[in-house]
Amino acid sequence: MMKGGHAKKLLFTNILCILLLHWLDLSFVISTKVPAIIVFGDSSVDAGNNNFISTVARSNFQPYGRDFMGGKPTGRFSNGRIATDFISEAFGIKPYIPAYLDPSYNISQFSTGVSFASAATGYDNATSDVLSVIPLWKQLEYYKEYQKKLGTYLGEKKAKDTITKSLHIISLGTNDFLENYYAIPGRASQYTPSQYQNFLAGIAENFIHRLYDLGAKKISLGGLPPMGCLPLERTTNFAGGNDCVSNYNNIALEFNDKLNKLTTKLKKDIPGVKLVFSNPYDILFRVVKKPGQFGKIPPFPPIYREISPGSANLTRSSVLSNMSNSGDEEQPSIN
Repeated sequence: MMKGGHAKKLLFTNILCILLLHWLDLSFVISTKVPAIIVFGDSSVDAGNNNFISTVARSNFQPYGRDFMGGKPTGRFSNGRIATDFISEAFGIKPYIPAYLDPSYNISQFSTGVSFASAATGYDNATSDVLSVIPLWKQLEYYKEYQKKLGTYLGEKKAKDTITKSLHIISLGTNDFLENYYAIPGRASQYTPSQYQNFLAGIAENFIHRLYDLGAKKISLGGLPPMGCLPLERTTNFAGGNDCVSNYNNIALEFNDKLNKLTTKLKKDIPGVKLVFSNPYDILFRVVKKPGQFGKIPPFPPIYREISPGSANLTRSSVLSNMSNSGDEEQPSIN
């Protein structure tokens, strides 16, 4: 890995931050005011919570954050803002959503948006155990704690109204397969791939029910990207000529189908819920296979992330853009 200066840590898709606004069907909330964005998930939406727990799954060092306001790393797995920051701005709320565990923010800032997400987590508790990150059940506990603080800050009636009208975003699942099921012994001996998908979908269903019971009415359930096209998967796919790993992509498609059907079911089962399945697969697969359609986006070579400033390791989660030139092309930067 090249270090220092303009190290070539190339984009997988922090254009996700832009494209997400295309695949996230927000029509179900456009007609009403959204007072806050409330986020649960993994590195795709972690705004820096992992900075404040004991884990190596962090990004609070350079060159992360070089295009963020102030040019400093925030714990986001990005060179700049992440998808949920752009969504918040699109709704006219604020330009970025803070991490719940960051002590530099308080309930005043959290009242209009907060992220409980933790990089490297998943639906499965066993996934969060791999790198000792925040499991989904703990994110829900933080949400309950947040609601109490919100009630004290806004008053109970206004706080409940805020929760009801807020957009709740759920974005995770990739780590369950790539960092757990296909990486370590355990779940693969208990479940077939299809059974494991059903297991995860069951957790997602229960989580949505619990959110609804706590007052959430507007919920976006995110699907999986073409995870076989993630840089590390392509880099290590020697037999396939460094192309996308079709098995992983097929798993993503199958799981997304289950989540889509789950969304349809829950919209019938839960009165008054405004639930949408947000599927990033097709648009991101097009970016990988036909990058020219999206402007000057390079093909997707390996991406690297430093687990700590002194060590270098391949990762799946980095979404850094290259600030230097590659040939005569400028690489894109999201900020």
